[in-house]
Amino acid sequence: RSFTERTMSSATLHAIGPLDGRYRGRLDDVASHFSEYAYIKHRVEVEIEYFIALISMSPPLKELAMVKPEKGLLEKLRKVYTEFKDEDAMWVKQTEFKGGAVGGPPLATNHDVKAVEYFLKHRFTEIAKEAGYENLLKVKEFIHFGLTSQDINNTCYPLMINRFVRNVYMPKITQILTLLDTFARRWAEIPMLARTHGQPASPTRMGKEIMVYVARIKSQMELLDQVPHCAKFGGATGNLNAHKVAFPDRDWPAFANALVASLGLQRYQCTTQIEHYDNMAALFDGCRRIDTILIDLCRDIWTYISQGLFKQKTKAGEIGSSAMPHKVNPIDFENAEGNLGVASAMFEYFSGKLPISRLQRDLTDSTVTRNIGIPFGHAIVAFDSLLKGLNKLKIDEKAIAADLNSHWEVTAEAIQTLLRREQVDGAYEILKEETRGETVTSDSIASFINKLEGHATIKLGASVIEELRQISPSSYTGYFDAGEEVEVWAKRKISEVNLPAVAESVKKQRAIVEEP
Repeated sequence: RSFTERTMSSATLHAIGPLDGRYRGRLDDVASHFSEYAYIKHRVEVEIEYFIALISMSPPLKELAMVKPEKGLLEKLRKVYTEFKDEDAMWVKQTEFKGGAVGGPPLATNHDVKAVEYFLKHRFTEIAKEAGYENLLKVKEFIHFGLTSQDINNTCYPLMINRFVRNVYMPKITQILTLLDTFARRWAEIPMLARTHGQPASPTRMGKEIMVYVARIKSQMELLDQVPHCAKFGGATGNLNAHKVAFPDRDWPAFANALVASLGLQRYQCTTQIEHYDNMAALFDGCRRIDTILIDLCRDIWTYISQGLFKQKTKAGEIGSSAMPHKVNPIDFENAEGNLGVASAMFEYFSGKLPISRLQRDLTDSTVTRNIGIPFGHAIVAFDSLLKGLNKLKIDEKAIAADLNSHWEVTAEAIQTLLRREQVDGAYEILKEETRGETVTSDSIASFINKLEGHATIKLGASVIEELRQISPSSYTGYFDAGEEVEVWAKRKISEVNLPAVAESVKKQRAIVEEP
């Protein structure tokens, strides 16, 4: 059962970290890809698919010719991982740490991949008891044949990450992207005061400022979409030594390439005992850049809320402060920012550490890769919090207009630009003297223009004076083109393999978006 079907348990109450405690109910999708159970299940899948590839070779290996890759056998073999149960994972863990599992070795292996190998030999023994499959018992030594643990592990992790990114991460980011795109178009004509260095600056539009984040996220999704998911599958030191010495007449590199490709991955052609993690590091860097963009978004929305430009929908029963009953705090954006920071820090560490390994391999990558699910978990918690916060926003157009109209000094740029066009000497300096550090209002700007109209030395035509009078904070917003919608962009830029999940996410978000 999923966690969300269960009540809070003592295990979650005593969890060391929030992902397995406070946030566990939100993370079934993450757990199904990165938990210890998921890791074991993926190892079993890779081992089974490797064995199937061996018995499917043409012409067959003489030692395996007695086992035909018939449909019934292949279905039975694949059910070992498609119907993998908690009890199966517990069998593997007992074999690793204690020993004595039914049909397994009496003593602990203290080796996780060897425990998986023993599990498969046990299952093959059970299948071989059925009529027609007796020969399976005779070839079980070809389980994990010629491989090192990292052939399995370094195929599992990119497989797990690839499936997670495709089925969970990219769709979740797409939800945020689609919601922001919707807001950007809805608020496209709402002028607002910009602030640079925290000070009033040339006006912009709320829709355009949201669209900035849409454009940034799109760019990073395109890069993330193009990162190859690569596996290492080459034996003890990357040269397929054992395969060559056992069957030198076979093209083992081609075999390994085909096997890895069948799993939806690309195979590194030249490695040590482990993959060099360069492409995985690129993916982590891409995820970190997305985290950074969303942190920036959270802080901007937080600031707009603090300025009163956005209000937040309230929910019955929720409490904003234990001491101040009136508070409606922007907690969703704060929660998202915090979790994005944790995820970003871990992604940065992974991308810097994993590509480094002494000589042909040290073990430091093993304990690090076991934590890969953690930054993804924090990222998903953050994405959900951000979506929740965005869906609670209510734009206050009156407050935005009041904020803008209280800062007529921002028209100074427009006025001095027109004066410079008319070749008025010292136009910038004239406006600087008139506006810098002063309280500027619509009346004071109108008075300044009136002075220009009758100025003794500055000669401006009536049409120019009228142009100046038409300038206001709300009209001086420049260009903004919302561009193509997310659906169109996705079809043009996202790869065929990732497009279906992305397109479905867009459709889902379009259906649930609420009118602020």
